[in-house]
Amino acid sequence: MSGPPLFAEKHGQESVTDPAGHAAWVRDADPDAGLASAAGVVMLYQRRLLDHARCRYRHRERPGWARGGLFLLDHGAHTVAVCGGFGLGAPAAALVMEQLIALGARRFVTVGTAAGMQPELGPGSLVLCESALRDEGTSHHYLPPRRTAAAALDLTDRLGRLLPSAVRGMVWTTDAPYRETRSEVAAYKKALVLAADMEAAALFTVAEHRQVEAAAIVAVADSLVRPRPREDRPETQKALQRALAAAVQALTAGLRHSVGP
Repeated sequence: MSGPPLFAEKHGQESVTDPAGHAAWVRDADPDAGLASAAGVVMLYQRRLLDHARCRYRHRERPGWARGGLFLLDHGAHTVAVCGGFGLGAPAAALVMEQLIALGARRFVTVGTAAGMQPELGPGSLVLCESALRDEGTSHHYLPPRRTAAAALDLTDRLGRLLPSAVRGMVWTTDAPYRETRSEVAAYKKALVLAADMEAAALFTVAEHRQVEAAAIVAVADSLVRPRPREDRPETQKALQRALAAAVQALTAGLRHSVGP
């Protein structure tokens, strides 16, 4: 029995459901709903970081535009959408990304936490994801079998210039954080995989399928090579805040005019 998708011929076929239906439903309630003029979207997973973004930036809430919470923040002359509170994992993140693309978004940076897979990556280390192992289910419904998914190069390079201490490389995206085995960890550590997350591969494949840009930056919160009880470390929170600031700046860098709605 093969892995997902079970219906192998699906990749060239149209979906029965269309995220454009979500956009039409949102615009029934708010005719001005749209993200085409925004510089991009930052997707967040940690509630504390979402609260920090609301405090750090002047913003305008846009309830009902997407699953979870979405607001528009001002960065100089530009506008960036921030979306969070929609849950963890590839299916939740991909669903929200589809909704945001249907509203006109074309550039995404996802900012979350991950488990380190190299001993030198302690809490608070930043990993800039150049590619991700597709060990979750969602990505396989968007693109045919392939071991990895790639981030948008230009957007990743912008983040790299803003976060010179971040380590660049591959992450392992898995849906099953309580089934990360010692054999897998050892093999991926040897292959120089940097960290394990739950969303990057899916978001990169949705972006490729929909022809938009996506990049990912994660802060190491714990370790798979030196496991111990997870702690709420201040280093991780500070790293997430740095990553958020870099994501906003990377999305607006180089824009010649205001893109606010």
